Amino acid sequence: MLKQRVLTAALLVPLVVAAVFYLPFPAFVAVIAAVTLLGHWEWTQFVSNSSRWLTFIVPAAAVALSIYSLPFSAYALSHLAVAPFSVAAAGAAWWLFATGLVLAFPKSGALWTHSRLLRQLFGLLTLLPFMWSVLILRAADYQFSTYYGAKLVLLVFVLVWCADSGAYFAGKAFGKHKMAPAVSPNKTLEGLLGGLVAAVVVTWAGAQLLDIHFASVGALLCIAVVTALASVLGDLAESMFKRVSGVKDSGNLLPGHGGILDRIDSLTAAFPVFTVLYFAFAN
Repeated sequence: MLKQRVLTAALLVPLVVAAVFYLPFPAFVAVIAAVTLLGHWEWTQFVSNSSRWLTFIVPAAAVALSIYSLPFSAYALSHLAVAPFSVAAAGAAWWLFATGLVLAFPKSGALWTHSRLLRQLFGLLTLLPFMWSVLILRAADYQFSTYYGAKLVLLVFVLVWCADSGAYFAGKAFGKHKMAPAVSPNKTLEGLLGGLVAAVVVTWAGAQLLDIHFASVGALLCIAVVTALASVLGDLAESMFKRVSGVKDSGNLLPGHGGILDRIDSLTAAFPVFTVLYFAFAN
């Protein structure tokens, strides 16, 4: 399993970096939309196992409608159009609410486990803001530099990957106190601390190497910490939904990693939170 995970990651990481930096913006939109739709397809099993195709119609229509109705050209998004940014902000607000659901689980399950409508809504709030946040960041300062936004997107990817790795190794070495045993018994507070330290270090170093501008070192550190916390929450939230649905992996598309949602769960929370904080406090 570990060998498969390493091989899959070794193939995926260069592809992700190449897509972020070298795809023309319309092609990048198509790729992110495709990833979002795959994530929505996997989410349907959290809503209904008996009618997944019918369940999929709503999020597929929502993705298509949002692309049709919201400005998605690089130049429009680079001026931080209100409508797409509002979608990202809604995602950040959703993750604030989801924090309560995760921390209060399993008691919080009484509010939503028997409602297909709410579970469908949770999927939309998880994946649509993720898509638009990635696009907003990729288009940042596009009129001045076609690659500045790509560096921002890469920074978020690296922040999340390093936070996850730091949490894994710190948890293995020092983990004693469970963080959310009802949701994910293997995650510990010591692992969380290790992940936060790794996120702060890599964000600072990445900002220097990539020449990414933050208003101050304090703003950079705060954004790194909050984004890393959000990424952990994204992972925990998906674990919660899988536990309720009796699902081990969201899919089997990626050998050793499970499905698309298993790979982007942390990113679905990190991107909206980073996007809102970066444009609100870092410029």
